[in-house]
Amino acid sequence: MEKRVLRKPDGRDLILYSRRPIPEGIVATSPESAPSRPNPHLRWHPLRGEWVAYAQYRQDRTFMPKEGNPLAPTADPRKPTELPAGDYDIAVFQNLFPTLAETAHDPPLLPIPTRPARGVCEVVVFTRDPRTTLGSLPLDQIELLLEVWADRWRELGALDDVEYVFPFENRGAEVGVTLPHPHGQIYAYPFVPPIPARELALQAAFLAENGRGLLQTIVEEELGRGGRHVVYEGAHVVAFVPVFARYSYEVWIATRRAAPSLADLDAAERADFARALKTILLKYDGLWNRPFPYIASFHQAPTDGRPHPEAHVHLEFYPAYRRSDRLKYLAGSEMGAGVFTADTLPEEKAEELRRVLADVG
Repeated sequence: MEKRVLRKPDGRDLILYSRRPIPEGIVATSPESAPSRPNPHLRWHPLRGEWVAYAQYRQDRTFMPKEGNPLAPTADPRKPTELPAGDYDIAVFQNLFPTLAETAHDPPLLPIPTRPARGVCEVVVFTRDPRTTLGSLPLDQIELLLEVWADRWRELGALDDVEYVFPFENRGAEVGVTLPHPHGQIYAYPFVPPIPARELALQAAFLAENGRGLLQTIVEEELGRGGRHVVYEGAHVVAFVPVFARYSYEVWIATRRAAPSLADLDAAERADFARALKTILLKYDGLWNRPFPYIASFHQAPTDGRPHPEAHVHLEFYPAYRRSDRLKYLAGSEMGAGVFTADTLPEEKAEELRRVLADVG
């Protein structure tokens, strides 16, 4: 993997990745020329026992622009975008409207605890081509993307203020996407967020009691049940609709062994993970023969300096639709009480996805 770090005119970093040597002379661009000095802060929610991030300038972030694409390579130097012209495969840069920032300082004094929202928010542009999708990319490019996510886990996780690196993708206007160009984001938090923290606590308790990983056991049980929930089965990676799925068509992709993070995958596991990911994305789009909106979230080991033998890297998909003409809204029970009502059975949705052909190549 080739990598080059550049500096944008407004002071933000731009990191280019490629399978080929990256040509000299590429100059980082930005739609903004003034230095970027975001100052988000955190407020403690005393009843939920969790931090809430405040970044009011995000109200003005780019929203479905009618003209121009800020994530496409710059075509006219008089109208620079976030990406420069040139030969590279994937680009990463710091979000212009971040929820977390290394520059955060002086939070407001309030009756509740507050702190600077120190961390990093990055945008990961999967391809220079705005007309494609993550699932349509060649397997080699998806493998490269997995290497990029691993590189960001190592690099961001080494920062003093970062305890958890969280790559994710929002796809589709139904889940709030504001730019259609294929891209994802990475949030590098100064604490382990509540959902991964709860997962890790339960995984640690299971490991202490049983001497083996919880997700590894779940994967083995899914395979042992005759693969009723399995949608993809590779030599190193399995994709399945969990027997406890909350969303219709929810899929998890996990390694067979309990690799703690994306940086712990070897070449064979990475290749299999890329094949599993492409397979699921093609099945999603083939299900109703249209783009399938979802949220995709990687869960992996924290970077808090402590060992995490309980962690098992995996990717969770939360689809937006419960059927082709019905969105799944999180309403009273889900939002107010934290109790999901699943409208479908996981084994039926797994069977539907298995029937969709996916030509991975």
